[in-house]
Amino acid sequence: MLNRRLFLTAASSALWIPATSHAHGGHSVFTLGVTSGSPRPTSVVLWTRLAPDPLQGGGMPEGEAEVRYRVCTDAEMTREIKQGLTTTSSAKGHSVHVKVEGLDPGREYWYQFSYGDEDSMIGRTKTSDPNARKATLALANCQHLESNHFAAYRDLAEWMPDCVIHVGDYIYEGSSGTLGPQRREYQGNIFEWENVRQHQGDETVTLTDYRNRYAQYRLDPWLQKAHASAPWIVSFDDHEVDNNWAGLTPQDPDIQSQAAFAVRRQAALQAYYEHMPLEQPPVFERPGGFLQLYGAYRFGPAEVSLLDTRQFRSDQVCGQGFPSDFPCDALNDPSLTMTGIAQEKWLLERMKLDDAPVHVIAQQTWFGPYRYTENPDGRLWNMDQWDGYPVQRQRLLNAMRNSPMESVVLSGDWHCGAAMNLHEQPSDSSTKRVGTNFAATSIASRCPWYPAIEQAEDLNPHVAYTNGNDRGYLRVTVEQDRVTSTFRIAENPADPRSSCRTDAEMLTTDL
Repeated sequence: MLNRRLFLTAASSALWIPATSHAHGGHSVFTLGVTSGSPRPTSVVLWTRLAPDPLQGGGMPEGEAEVRYRVCTDAEMTREIKQGLTTTSSAKGHSVHVKVEGLDPGREYWYQFSYGDEDSMIGRTKTSDPNARKATLALANCQHLESNHFAAYRDLAEWMPDCVIHVGDYIYEGSSGTLGPQRREYQGNIFEWENVRQHQGDETVTLTDYRNRYAQYRLDPWLQKAHASAPWIVSFDDHEVDNNWAGLTPQDPDIQSQAAFAVRRQAALQAYYEHMPLEQPPVFERPGGFLQLYGAYRFGPAEVSLLDTRQFRSDQVCGQGFPSDFPCDALNDPSLTMTGIAQEKWLLERMKLDDAPVHVIAQQTWFGPYRYTENPDGRLWNMDQWDGYPVQRQRLLNAMRNSPMESVVLSGDWHCGAAMNLHEQPSDSSTKRVGTNFAATSIASRCPWYPAIEQAEDLNPHVAYTNGNDRGYLRVTVEQDRVTSTFRIAENPADPRSSCRTDAEMLTTDL
């Protein structure tokens, strides 16, 4: 087994920068690194993208390109067990997706791509193992590039989990901000920060826009390091397309027509696929396209259900006040959905399984309720989270009550770490506890609405922990008889070499 010292030393030297000559006009084609994903007991998906000019559409010539891949059982890449050639083309941004099959469960492997006479960095992956005694899962989300550096990803890579689960806001779609110190009043509070980097270009709309934005994020060395350290499973939230979009409805339908948004969504889905280790490409048989993201995974004692709460979502009702708005009668509509009918039916069936002690449901927004103080600056509920879809949430809570597995919901979105109990009646903590919701804080995105969260703490007795001041990620360790969540935060996220520490660690039984 590759120990952490060897991996980290290699990742900062030979594994990090190809030692061979560059194969495309003197420029590296593997500028965006490598990753793996969709880990199964006998297969994984390997990813890279040929991009000698990554911020200008990629820089590869039109047409096809042939890429070699190798899979070995040692970090030095001397014991080869799989190798082959695969073809990519400009139609998919010269991205490479290779599903490698015939592997052993719960086994570490190392892989590398070659194009011409150039080799990529080496990545580590690991197949899943339904019979493992323990599962280590890292939860990450919300990495606004301008706000902070990605020091948390260096810490994540050092941990080398069984799997990284990313639940959205991998990129942000907005136009470039200004560098340096910033100051703004937000709901009566003065909020000061510093933009450490700048997005390239205007707001992303076209396929080229999205490709360039993903490339800018993918150039970050710590993000590359995290991608190369473990397999990833991924599902997007809103900023990969447009803030607070739902189904085929944009945030601002008075500015973007549904038809125009469908074209934009299609471009966003294509670019997302081109930069993620997904098993299936998008399908464009209907307006806006479709990308299969929700799916089932098994890591030892953890049955993992990854959800997609954007492509099939009903539009938000009762207003878009931020961070919360007043409820309205439309919230009682049973057809309001975060997941769509088919995905909900799939999830309800999975809740009936009894071959694992823990059901980890990884999805985008806070699942537990959070009531805000009723005043002009902070109203009652956030309508973009599950509070805006209470009837469907109640159906899922009822299923958790009857499930033979312990239910642990993982969330992102809100740039605020949180730990809360889930109750049969979500707003009544005196009713039966049916599960737990852990939310990771953001990798880099700021949380200027945290004062509103703190102000309302007394209204939410089911919530045991919040932290919106710090950036980081969540470690989740699942064993046969316990689930431990560890909130890791960067000491100074504005410093790319910042160290990280544990802010809180708790068992589900501690809440």
